[in-house]
Amino acid sequence: MSDVIKDGVQKQFAKNAQKYVTSARHAKGEDLALLVASSQASPDMAVLDIATGGGHVANALAPLVKQVTALDLTEAMLQVAERFIRGNGHQNVDFVAGDAEHLPFTDGSFDLVTCRIAAHHFPDVPSFISEALRVTKEGGRLLLIDNVAPERDENDRFYNEIEKRRDASHVRALRKTEWVRIIELAGFRIEAMISFEKPFLFEEWCERAGMSEEEKRALEASMLSESDEIKTYFKLETSEHGRLLRFEGESILIQAAKSR
Repeated sequence: MSDVIKDGVQKQFAKNAQKYVTSARHAKGEDLALLVASSQASPDMAVLDIATGGGHVANALAPLVKQVTALDLTEAMLQVAERFIRGNGHQNVDFVAGDAEHLPFTDGSFDLVTCRIAAHHFPDVPSFISEALRVTKEGGRLLLIDNVAPERDENDRFYNEIEKRRDASHVRALRKTEWVRIIELAGFRIEAMISFEKPFLFEEWCERAGMSEEEKRALEASMLSESDEIKTYFKLETSEHGRLLRFEGESILIQAAKSR
């Protein structure tokens, strides 16, 4: 099943790769700025960016560190990320095809490991975190950003369901409590966790995943048929004509350290 999921991820992102480079949500945002500020970047630092996608984290850190390794499961994503990053003049970034759950690097290779808005596509998150710990140097850090599901069961169901309908390669957005447990059980020590409100513009969100008009309208109707409690919690906003304009989710940044 894991291989089937990963094959789906590769197909989904290969056909939509360029959209993730140009997506304003991925290219900018307070979460990216905070990740860079939290990186404690220095000129002698080696960084691994797991599931680099459009390459925005690698691009932001490249001018600040010695070397960045940008890893992604999907070759097409690596190609567009390389064009983007090289186009910005950064030559200290390597591009490696690889699996987040089986990293092709030796133990203790990196001062900093990052992963932004990707882990909800991973079939085996504990393996990803264990591998991140393995390749991090003693005293090094993990900076993780991902969308999260609410703690309340019904809200969790809604959020993961709509993400799966939008993009079949979505596996699961974890709850904050799940992330804390997985990261600490792996052996990291959590130093900080910051939560962000995350607005989604409905049409843009659907378009980035390559949904057809028919699929968009069916998802819209389903979301608008939910309970008032769900619509209030996720701040669903409609136009005067009753079309879904936007809704709001949540993402987190976790900073964790590997003990010396």
